[in-house]
Amino acid sequence: MPKDSNLKDQIHQANVIVHRFEAPYYEMLHPEVYSRQEQKRITAKLKAIDQQISGNQKNALDVGAGTGNLTGKLLQMGYNVTATDISPEMCTILKKKFNRYLSNKLSVINSPIEELSFDQGKFDLITFYSVLHHLPDYPSALRTVCGFLRRDGVVYIDHEASPSYWKNEPSGLASLVKGIYFHSNPVINSLYFQLIGLRVPTIDYTLSDYWHKKEHALNHQTIAEVFNKEGFEFSKRTDYYQHATWTPNPLFPIYRLLCQPEMSNWIAKK
Repeated sequence: MPKDSNLKDQIHQANVIVHRFEAPYYEMLHPEVYSRQEQKRITAKLKAIDQQISGNQKNALDVGAGTGNLTGKLLQMGYNVTATDISPEMCTILKKKFNRYLSNKLSVINSPIEELSFDQGKFDLITFYSVLHHLPDYPSALRTVCGFLRRDGVVYIDHEASPSYWKNEPSGLASLVKGIYFHSNPVINSLYFQLIGLRVPTIDYTLSDYWHKKEHALNHQTIAEVFNKEGFEFSKRTDYYQHATWTPNPLFPIYRLLCQPEMSNWIAKK
């Protein structure tokens, strides 16, 4: 983890700036999050998790909620949701989207994760979607948030690069397909954006996506160790293939056949 406090502050600030630029059209920029296939997968995942929580009082904490990708689904499932995000612009959009819930079912907090404070055991479900790789010290933040989860509650982490993401494939053909596939996705999305007339600004993700780098990739063993040390009953990582374009990539079936899945999610029960 970065030991330089200045670097930690820079990572936080980079996330604020990046999401300020992205907020107005965040959902258009990220088909890897908002494609029909991905949305269907997330919804099914949340419904399955909901069934695993015994004595569920339907209190959820959505950490790094953004514009409400998971928040909206949780509200529809009957949860009382506390949604947090470091970006004030994201929080504003989230409030507008789900304004009808603000009086009784939804609370929105604009704050870094490290500064959150809740009663121990307050929540039945805590969700992180595309969050950990943005945090300066994700193990410490995860440990803190785990304290807000009650016994028998569940932590759900999703949309993080799998251990296979940066690794070479076992065969030359698979490596070739992976390289072409990864490079073709942004090309396809760029052509789509041109077709619909969306001008995408140049955004520097160097610091905001700090742990989404080959030289310092997210460590899933570290995540597992946090759950073990926090006394969770079980934790399980599942790797999966994501649909990363608005229009189908013809290489996807070949990529899925020959290559290892590039994304991961975690489910951990306390």
